[in-house]
Amino acid sequence: MYTEGPSSLPHVVAWRSVTPQSGGVRRILPDGCLDLIWHEGAVFVAGPDTTAQLAGPAPGDRFAALRFGAGTGPGVLGVPASELVDRRVPLEGIWPAAEVRRVAESDDPASALESAAARRFQPPDRAMVALADGARSALPVTEIADGSGLSERQLRRRSVTSFGYPPKTLHRIFRMRRAVALARAGRAFAEVAAETGYADQPHLAREVRALAGVPLGELVGTRPTPTPA
Repeated sequence: MYTEGPSSLPHVVAWRSVTPQSGGVRRILPDGCLDLIWHEGAVFVAGPDTTAQLAGPAPGDRFAALRFGAGTGPGVLGVPASELVDRRVPLEGIWPAAEVRRVAESDDPASALESAAARRFQPPDRAMVALADGARSALPVTEIADGSGLSERQLRRRSVTSFGYPPKTLHRIFRMRRAVALARAGRAFAEVAAETGYADQPHLAREVRALAGVPLGELVGTRPTPTPA
């Protein structure tokens, strides 16, 4: 069972999960975010993904986590997102061991994660908030850069530090997720392609396979789950 709710920190979502007895392998789609995760007494970072990850936690496994959007994760962790792309990294490799133990051994890991993150949280880069909003709305990179008072090169550099990849990749990921959501809601694939800005249905199919690792039809037929590895 997966549940999520607001965090006290801006652009952050708190989530919990308990793996059902049915278990099985789950496909986690890239989302342009970075997660700080407690899992049965271990704490690790799930870096920003460029393609879907497969996870197969044991039945009954518990997770508590914070998902950092708008490029806010690197400020909390103290490392650029580019060093964490497509990786799962033990937190003790980034933070002092004593600080990690306080979270790992807490009777309330969700609160411990929130407190630890709050102590390190930095105000979000307004340009990165604008980038996330603009990419989600499919605005051209030039328009986002102009609105932020940055050159495209400056925007790209900040994006790689904050999100782990350049603005165009972030745009691809958000567009793919919107397309998958529409398809899961029962929309015809051709309509989905047109509404989300793909050139045509084959273009949609190629992008979904590249980012998700499987055809769109398979994703539509499988209930989504954001439980991390």
